Amino acid sequence: MNEQKQNYYGSLCTEMYEILHEKAPEDELQFYLSYAQKGMRILEPLCGSGRFLVPFFKRGFNISGMDLSEQMLAKLKEKAPDARVIQVDIMEYPAQEKYDYIFITSSSVSLFTNINMCKSILQKMKELLAPGGKFVFAVDTVFNRCANDSDYKATAAVKTKEGCDLILKGKNHYDEQSQTQFSPSIYELYNGSELLQRETMDFQTHLYRYGEMEQYLKECGFTSVQTYSNYEKEIAVNDECEVFLYECSI
Repeated sequence: MNEQKQNYYGSLCTEMYEILHEKAPEDELQFYLSYAQKGMRILEPLCGSGRFLVPFFKRGFNISGMDLSEQMLAKLKEKAPDARVIQVDIMEYPAQEKYDYIFITSSSVSLFTNINMCKSILQKMKELLAPGGKFVFAVDTVFNRCANDSDYKATAAVKTKEGCDLILKGKNHYDEQSQTQFSPSIYELYNGSELLQRETMDFQTHLYRYGEMEQYLKECGFTSVQTYSNYEKEIAVNDECEVFLYECSI
């Protein structure tokens, strides 16, 4: 796959992601589990390879998922063949039922760097939420921005199960005006010195300031919004944390 796509997880990206991030961080998993109760209708948009969905599923929760990446969902199905997931764009998800709990992990909402698109997604989540339900998600903050690089450099290298070397090269540029972190990446798969496959990824994230997302959520009709600075649910008071976590209801 040589075509560059913004924030799309192709085959090499998925392979490296699975090797480096096979399981969800325990503190993050427990944070999202804390909102779940048996009998709830639960939805995880952008569920990826199932780092969070599979533990929910194996605990007996009534959970459904969606993701656009065919490669990521294939990995999820290997882990939980009976899990209810569909490949679909988040804005095209068929609203056949309302959910008591919707969560988006891993700061994936930050991937929507077009703010109007982000607001449309927030509105979509509101439409999918049942009365009394909660929408919980995370974004990256401006505190989390990377130093600018002029050239690509190797940032990760792993061995695949076939014994090949998978190398990630990347660089970063932060645009202060748009609060966008640009992180173009190159994935290369080698058998010894032979290049077997090369894949590029145009990775971009919007980094949030304190109070910014709260305004978007209120514009979309969420009447109750709580902002945390970590997975222990400490109340956020400024930008000086790596992640904002939002607990929203209507």
